[in-house]
Amino acid sequence: MGFGCTRAESRQLVSHKSILVNGQVVNIPSYQVEAGDTITIRERSRNQLRIQGALNLAAQRSSVDWVEVNVDRLEGVLKAYPERDELPSEINENLIVELYSK
Repeated sequence: MGFGCTRAESRQLVSHKSILVNGQVVNIPSYQVEAGDTITIRERSRNQLRIQGALNLAAQRSSVDWVEVNVDRLEGVLKAYPERDELPSEINENLIVELYSK
């Protein structure tokens, strides 16, 4: 959605209770969102410079069809899970299988 510049920063936003999923505070970075869930920035966190900077960077990237983001309201909706061909080609599934098979 572009609320954090990196995965680590996004995890920190969740841990610091800056993210709402369907209006409920989420503080577990591994929380699994479902298709149709609305992710928003909490009111008290909306003015953070790091969130504004991340949104500026995200605006420079191309958008994806399976996520809808409203930058003005600082919210996004996961419309559907992405298909494999919609993901970046730099993912190497063999490395993931190797890691979890140990």
